[in-house]
Amino acid sequence: MSTPPSPVVASWELALRLKRRREQLGIEVRTITETLGFTRNYWSAIENERKILSTETLARIVELFEFDNEEKEELFALRTAAKERGWWTRYPALFDDEIQRLFGLEQGARSMRSYENLLIPGLLQTAEYIEAIMMPDVTMRPVEVDQRVEVRLRRQERLTDERNPFTFTAVISEAALRQQIGGPRVLRAQLGHLAGMIEQHPDTLDVRVIPFTATACGLFGGATVVLIDFDNPQLPTVAWQETVTAWGVIDDPNQVRDLTTTYEDAYRRALSKKETLRMIHHHSKELG
Repeated sequence: MSTPPSPVVASWELALRLKRRREQLGIEVRTITETLGFTRNYWSAIENERKILSTETLARIVELFEFDNEEKEELFALRTAAKERGWWTRYPALFDDEIQRLFGLEQGARSMRSYENLLIPGLLQTAEYIEAIMMPDVTMRPVEVDQRVEVRLRRQERLTDERNPFTFTAVISEAALRQQIGGPRVLRAQLGHLAGMIEQHPDTLDVRVIPFTATACGLFGGATVVLIDFDNPQLPTVAWQETVTAWGVIDDPNQVRDLTTTYEDAYRRALSKKETLRMIHHHSKELG
């Protein structure tokens, strides 16, 4: 069993391995441009995943970088995988490149850890709850809302894919259990769904609530933070951070390290799995 293929992850790994090899050999970009006839901008596009290399171009690069035969096969396989199209590319009008990158990383991840302040995490939301979040946006047409709901529900399939196990850890504020998105009925159904998912997937789903009684937490005041981990040891942990007006993937090692440390502190301050489930049931009954 392994993570499902993702063209985004394949493209990222290919670019990462080429860049690491260049740096390992101490090859200057100028040497590459002069030897292979590339412009500096073209090589920058390769290392930043903006270009999918042709077979011929990749062959010239792997020869220059002196990869062994096993690595050559792996790199060509990555190039082939990177040429595929993920299901999320069918919605180009809805999501910018950075959000589509998130979907691709998510598809190829082994595990994810998320923090939410006021909302139930997207991978655990019901369709009605998702609609209630999106409907106040006066710029969004009903058909667009429907498509966005469809996409979020499709992403949730990673949680129940038995062939490709995926571990999801979510730290949420108690506020997310009380904020009546869509009204009491919608929230009650959402909490019932959340409790059901926790009970049905004890080995792959870990939800923890930070109660109102917690006196401190480095993530207080933050919005969405996600840490994404992969099976492949070649790939480092990356982060996703999202606010109302800005979002993006964070791959700077220092920033990812700081976010990881802060997240681990929040996890330690949260309730246990048993206490979290008890609190979810309690708030659900209050709504009833």
